[in-house]
Amino acid sequence: MLASTSGVRSTPFYAQPSHFTVSRRCKFLSSPNRPRFLTPKISSKCSSLSLFFSRNGVGCNRFSVRALAEPEVSDSVAAGCSSLLQPVSVKIPFGNREILIETGHIGRQASGSVMATDGETIVYTSVCLSDVPSEPSDFFPLSVTYQERFSAAGRTSGGFFKREGKTKDNEVLICRMIDRPLRPTMLKGFYHETQLLSWVLSYDGLHCPDALAVTAAGIAVALSEVPHSAAIAGVRVGLLGDKFVVNPTTKEMEDSTLDLFLAGTDNAILMIEGYCDFLPEEKLLEAVEVGQDAVREICSAVKALVKKCGKPKMLDAIKLPPPELYQLVEKIAGDELHNVLQIKSKIPRRKAISLLEEKVINRLTDKGYISTEGTAGSVETIQDLIDEDDEDEEIVIDGEVDEGDVCIKPISRKSTPLFTEVDVKLVFKEVSSKFLRRRIVEGGKRSDGRSPEDIRPITSSCGLLPRAHGSALFTRGETQSLAVVTLGDKQMAQKLDNLANVEEFKRFYLQYSFPPSSVGEVGRMGAPSRREIGHGTLAERALEPILPIEDEFPYTVRVESTITESNGSSSMASVCGGCLALQDAGVPLKCSIAGIAMGLVLDTHEFGGNGTPLILSDITGAEDASGDMDFKVAGNEDGITAFQMDIKVEGITLPVMKEALLQARDGRRRILAEMTKCSPPPTKSLSKYAPLIHIMKVAPEKVNAIIGSGGKKVKSIIEETGVEAIDTQDDGIVKIIAKDLSSLEKSKSIISSLTMVPTVGDIYRNCEIKSIVPYGVFVEIAPGREGLCHISELTSDWLAKAEDAFKVGDRVDVKLIEVNDKGQLRLSRRALLPVPETSPEDLSSKQLTGNQAEVVVADSGKASGEGTPKKYVSISKADGLPREQIEQTKVKSSATKLASSSKSDSAETSLLPRKKVFKRVKSGSKAVTGVSGKDGE
Repeated sequence: MLASTSGVRSTPFYAQPSHFTVSRRCKFLSSPNRPRFLTPKISSKCSSLSLFFSRNGVGCNRFSVRALAEPEVSDSVAAGCSSLLQPVSVKIPFGNREILIETGHIGRQASGSVMATDGETIVYTSVCLSDVPSEPSDFFPLSVTYQERFSAAGRTSGGFFKREGKTKDNEVLICRMIDRPLRPTMLKGFYHETQLLSWVLSYDGLHCPDALAVTAAGIAVALSEVPHSAAIAGVRVGLLGDKFVVNPTTKEMEDSTLDLFLAGTDNAILMIEGYCDFLPEEKLLEAVEVGQDAVREICSAVKALVKKCGKPKMLDAIKLPPPELYQLVEKIAGDELHNVLQIKSKIPRRKAISLLEEKVINRLTDKGYISTEGTAGSVETIQDLIDEDDEDEEIVIDGEVDEGDVCIKPISRKSTPLFTEVDVKLVFKEVSSKFLRRRIVEGGKRSDGRSPEDIRPITSSCGLLPRAHGSALFTRGETQSLAVVTLGDKQMAQKLDNLANVEEFKRFYLQYSFPPSSVGEVGRMGAPSRREIGHGTLAERALEPILPIEDEFPYTVRVESTITESNGSSSMASVCGGCLALQDAGVPLKCSIAGIAMGLVLDTHEFGGNGTPLILSDITGAEDASGDMDFKVAGNEDGITAFQMDIKVEGITLPVMKEALLQARDGRRRILAEMTKCSPPPTKSLSKYAPLIHIMKVAPEKVNAIIGSGGKKVKSIIEETGVEAIDTQDDGIVKIIAKDLSSLEKSKSIISSLTMVPTVGDIYRNCEIKSIVPYGVFVEIAPGREGLCHISELTSDWLAKAEDAFKVGDRVDVKLIEVNDKGQLRLSRRALLPVPETSPEDLSSKQLTGNQAEVVVADSGKASGEGTPKKYVSISKADGLPREQIEQTKVKSSATKLASSSKSDSAETSLLPRKKVFKRVKSGSKAVTGVSGKDGE
């Protein structure tokens, strides 16, 4: 049987050749389908084989092996190997429905793989780990990748490259939701790099894949060889009315007032994250309890599945520092470490701890060297084996090693120090955390001198950046956030590319930035990290409920939070600073929001306490790293808008959570009171540099008139007026975005004229003549809206050509007299002209020529000869009349007698029923005289 050093996986192998040739380069043949976790009994004539690793080169897989006989595999092992490849399918509860879990069918070479199906949503998850452990560290080497493939919804990427590329923000958030509950369950001392991959292979648009992905990841890890404490599962809890719903559908979530995501084991909560609309603490605890019951039910079903087809855990690969090292570190650094932890400022305390750590490392690693018993003899035995079979060695040239083969090379073992530097660092960190917790529990004071409920000093100011639309600097202790607000139109909105194939835009988003200078360090600057995306989303969702609706405030809002100093709780500082910056930008918020981070020391018995969990308000970075909980809560005085909790130990109960929530509410109220003391305070008005947005409502059928053919009209309006943009919607909503008020009013006037509904009888004053045509002139009654004034409607006298009396650019008053079926306008200038009064003598001497006619209206109330003056109206031929020359003659006194029966005393200029109009039409060489009356006389 192969021996394995601590920290290296024991790897059994089966091979057909009867001998393995050992040399400096040796070809190691093995079955590609061998299971790693089996440890069969292999009989061999070789009494012992040794694997030698350099203590400083653990990651190098170079060792020396010699086999003198063919290994024999027992029948039970072979049977067990074949049974592991059999597919297994089970249904487990998932809220008010069941999901299908399949394993052993896809991804059989992975350490663990699972296909989870919910409705028609399918998530595939695999877990693999490296063959060789990496260097020991205090951070478990776990990487998580989650990807939503567009093919799952029958789509392709909308970009130039038709394949998935950069991880989207939504995928990053789900990666974090998978990683955060898994990490606390991983056992310390396991340093094999572990990779978890999760893909959404099918999406039905109804069942969300995120909770399914977290549950599938927990099952895959439980089935794999990775040692961990318990299986995890994740669920979403919604609130529909007064009823909590576990794993609601996407349609149900549209009406939910709560979005709670919870993950944990069968007996502990490990992570919660959620957003709500000012939900009380008591209601939130009820939702957590409902979610915990659902998780417990899932984990019970997972345990039964693991018993059926789970793989043995690699417990032999766990490597922990020597127990005696803890006592040595405490003895060397105890008193000095106690004094260093009392330094209040972060940077001096960090430097003092680093110097002390270096001192401990030098003391322990330079104390002496040891040698392992039997090392020399073992090396000598291996050398004898190499010399004995030197003539049979097989040389494998670099690059010609087949897949699955391993190069075996003997390495001489060197003496190693008593303790490695890595072990000393790990133990020193644990001892420092222990001393910090003891100081808080025993002394009741934290590193900066505060009590567990105290909040660090808070200062804030607004209007730091004159050209920004809104800015605020929020400082809490040694944590500082510079928040900047930018206002814009819809073009500034963030487009989301999702599986639902629905064009979605975010009109509010917060971007969080954490440069290395915020902690006084040097680091790489580049794309936002997963932590930055997660913290930014938490602050964004906390502020979103207090924003006005789009109809009240049509701006797209962007908030940038740059952490200029950090000593814990920087995401909650972004919430406070972002709220002040929004007020400074003039955004009409519903109320103010504040955020606070809570910590916990769960087991106080160990440090001289009474066993009651100790909850800390407004934790620092050291308290976050050394504590058992990081619970972030944002909201106002009465309700919660966002929350996020990461548990580092098992055992957090609902009573502990309730106490933490109530203490957080008191802390929020104190922070909100300090925010009201902001100096200078927020302006609460729009900046003069912010764009102006005006919303108009027009008839939906008039939208095309604004856009024009190919967008020509809207482009011309933008160029003519100088506005930034004009946004139109199918429902008739028009948004005008401008830098100044004058251009806004000008474009508003043009759009109003384009979309107005003219009414016959409307009068338009001082209108410009835009063009002259043979049959009349086109008059602009409003910007961009013209109508035709026919040549017959221009003057009261006969006009041969419009150019004789008018020119382009003249301004006239017109009246709308007709709107045809095509929406074309017919105007009249003549209808607004005063009626000239002319005596009968002047009329008798007037010559009738051309298309001119004169109409005489006699007063029907008085007989002729009484001295009553007659009124004459000159009219022109209108469209639709015969093409004869119309002549008007003087009315005889006898004509008046025909109207003597009328009782009307007035003489009107229009053809009323009781008025008598006499016309003589000249047609050819004959003259026809006609009389028109009410009765057709």
